[in-house]
Amino acid sequence: MSFSNAEFETLINDATKRIEGDIVWQEDEDHSPSVEFRVEVQSETGWPLFVRGSYNLLISALSYVLIMPNVGRIYGLDLGKDHHNPQCDQVGETHKHRWNELFRDKEAYAPTDITASAGEPVEVWKQFCAEARINHIGRMQPPPPQQLPLFGWGSSTT
Repeated sequence: MSFSNAEFETLINDATKRIEGDIVWQEDEDHSPSVEFRVEVQSETGWPLFVRGSYNLLISALSYVLIMPNVGRIYGLDLGKDHHNPQCDQVGETHKHRWNELFRDKEAYAPTDITASAGEPVEVWKQFCAEARINHIGRMQPPPPQQLPLFGWGSSTT
């Protein structure tokens, strides 16, 4: 599916985007140390959107991604992971992806509006929603505490 810059600007500026209900983090289906969620985004214009969140306390990495099926990630926020742009410039550990026709979602920039850290996923969520013009009608539950494996668990003793 083709998705233009003009369509992206219309979508991102649509103030009717909303998420209804509480967000609860779940264990990663791949059994990684991450927790995640997926929620549908509704709007009066009917954009087929959802947000996927991922948080890994062990490496202090957090991502919130706005996805349009058949297009992919159109807007995203990553904390705790460096990014290398197609032009070969390095973007820091806090960066945003914003759709454009030339690079799709591959180009990132360092935002000035994200002041919370990866260790504050609920506060980062509020800042992400404000920037993406998503009204969350509900509450984001804090991620559950992640437990480290016991010493020696999963290792061989030879």
